[in-house]
Amino acid sequence: MLLELDDDQRLWRETVQRAVAKQCPASLVRAIADGGADADGLWQWYRDEGWTELFTAESFLELAMVLEELGRASDPTPFLATTTQFAPLIGDEFDPKQSGAAVYTGVTAHRDGNGWVLDGAARFVLDGDRGQRLAVVTDAGVFVVDGDRVSARRVAVFDPVLHVADLLFDGVRVGEVDRIVADAERARHIALTGMAIHTVGACRRILEMVLLHVKERHQFGVAIGSFQAIQHKAADMHVAIERARALSYFAALTIATDDPRRRLASVMAKAAAGEAQSHVVRHGMQCFGAMGLTWENDLQFAVKRARAGELLLGGAAEHRAVIAKEYRAADF
Repeated sequence: MLLELDDDQRLWRETVQRAVAKQCPASLVRAIADGGADADGLWQWYRDEGWTELFTAESFLELAMVLEELGRASDPTPFLATTTQFAPLIGDEFDPKQSGAAVYTGVTAHRDGNGWVLDGAARFVLDGDRGQRLAVVTDAGVFVVDGDRVSARRVAVFDPVLHVADLLFDGVRVGEVDRIVADAERARHIALTGMAIHTVGACRRILEMVLLHVKERHQFGVAIGSFQAIQHKAADMHVAIERARALSYFAALTIATDDPRRRLASVMAKAAAGEAQSHVVRHGMQCFGAMGLTWENDLQFAVKRARAGELLLGGAAEHRAVIAKEYRAADF
């Protein structure tokens, strides 16, 4: 497995960085948070550029680079949920022009004549309120349901541009044609890896803003970045980010090459990303001081996205427990 990017991949990463900086600036994110704009135009741009077509295993490394940059930009669209949660569950039936969300737990399916009936409630579904289609995981398989057939309520979360919803399935009838056979375990590996890389991108943004701030902020006649305590915090942030980034891209490579190590690699990546955001958010807020807590400071968007990335799909402690159980089961 080659861990270095080739020339084409490096060019792709640079292209994505420039495009995201232009199409999804902090001013747009702030306007959406303030209610003065929406994300429809940006989502349409992603689709027109073909970014939503990067859902196959072979293109997952390229998708990972997009996800990292969108995490850095606090992307307000349903891109993350659509490409890393919904698409892996429905496979070849995925339409890159439509948004989607995944429901992993809380819903049951039972036979009713020639069809099925879905019942239950799913909490904290990423983009569940605006996904045009839903992939619902049940014991009877994965069902694809139109989003407007489900009662959805967006819940308040600390990231103002992130959509998280509670969904109610009250006797939703679906046909046998809506049931697909999917590798839900593999789809979860992709979802975990995508969330990890997205979180790493948000952490990168925090560190970048901190480095810029400590160079400009002066105390006692010198830049505070010259203080050893600040330098130590920045170094710790960098190490945590690079560790999580390396594990996330390794997990992406295992998915791209269908390596069986992806099961553990994805869990390790999510745990490392959660640990990284803990260090980065704490040190970042300390380096900024009280001004980092204000609404006027763009630091808030990266901090909130990093925090959300830790909580969605399970926190670091949960995934560390999975890793520990895995190694206890091994016969050394």
